[in-house]
Amino acid sequence: MNQNTKLPIRSQFPAASQLIYGCMGLGGGWNNNSITRSDVRQTVEIIDTALENNINIFDHADMYTFGKAEQVFGQALKQQPALRESMFIQSKCGIRLADANGPKRYDFSSNWIIHSVNNSLKQLNIEYLDMLLLHRPDPLMVIEETADTLNNLAKAGKVRHFGVSNMHQGQIRLLQSQLNKPIVVNQIEMSLAHHDWLDNGITSGGKNTKVNGFDTGLLEFSQLHSIQLQAWGSLAQGSVVHCSKPVAQHHRLLVDQVKTLAAEYQTSSEAIALAWLMRMPMGIQPIIGTTKISRIKDCCKAQSITLSREHWYQLYEAARGAEIP
Repeated sequence: MNQNTKLPIRSQFPAASQLIYGCMGLGGGWNNNSITRSDVRQTVEIIDTALENNINIFDHADMYTFGKAEQVFGQALKQQPALRESMFIQSKCGIRLADANGPKRYDFSSNWIIHSVNNSLKQLNIEYLDMLLLHRPDPLMVIEETADTLNNLAKAGKVRHFGVSNMHQGQIRLLQSQLNKPIVVNQIEMSLAHHDWLDNGITSGGKNTKVNGFDTGLLEFSQLHSIQLQAWGSLAQGSVVHCSKPVAQHHRLLVDQVKTLAAEYQTSSEAIALAWLMRMPMGIQPIIGTTKISRIKDCCKAQSITLSREHWYQLYEAARGAEIP
């Protein structure tokens, strides 16, 4: 990791890693099967591997694998309770999957947030969340109700810090106007395959001032307000390091460029793809979600390399499939 990088989250958690382990794949998958001993063993091994390779932030959501991801993580912590103090655990709430009461929906009501946080604490077997993120913008959010709920959760000691996910400047400003604590994280989709958040900054004079809902200036806004950017989908489900199905010619060229640089830096393709995000001066935190131990280790190699400016732009051009303006 670039030692000059200043992560906003480090002001509260000085030893925070730049890579984050995303727990969406834990618990045996998106099914109604019960958690097995094998699922717990897998989680223990993943936690140990992450910590041994300097990843100490673990990202959850109340709905990951229908709640089993938090449950199996909590069972793993019961076996090694001392590890809690060396971890930064964050979870997200707000997405409700389709059920007998209605379709898939977003819910920032007081009742749901309180229910979600209490349930996450119980399932994770912890007394507080280091961070709670609101998962996706809820158009029906009543700002006073949501903010009061979050303020009360902080006052009760159940949540130490707050963040958001998939939100733009206006939504963050509105929420921050009513919160007692600063919003310190925004988690959005960022990778070599999904770079609209970057494109709209270098084409701000063009006709597209908004891309995927994220308005021009999101990166600068985040830096000005010390909001940490976390990248979900940072490897685009592996598509930026291998071609598993027919893809456009420029995407194949991107994968080839990643492999070429991996050989030059004597590292893994995963490390190159992640290092591209980590090279940016605002200290983006990529989230990795693989459950394969060898691939976790391959991802962690990104922490020891820094791409040159020229190589960063080579990858960006390959990702765009065209020269920059």
